[in-house]
Amino acid sequence: MESKTSLFDVSLVKRKLISSTLKEVYSSLKERGYNPINQIVGYLISGDPGYISSYQNAREKILDFDRAEVTAVILEEYLNIK
Repeated sequence: MESKTSLFDVSLVKRKLISSTLKEVYSSLKERGYNPINQIVGYLISGDPGYISSYQNAREKILDFDRAEVTAVILEEYLNIK
């Protein structure tokens, strides 16, 4: 029996989770009639979770991540890196 070690990149999993969460939060904000981009940017700049509606647990979801990590994922996806 041959044993192989599998590599697991936690940072990639976290990046995908943040990206997925951002899409969910965006969708929830849009569904409630907000401008999702303005609301998310307001939260990221100020740190005030009041910018994110509690509808569909959007606020709880985005608060699971550090704002710097969220910003990094947005920038990486925009620049198509990683």
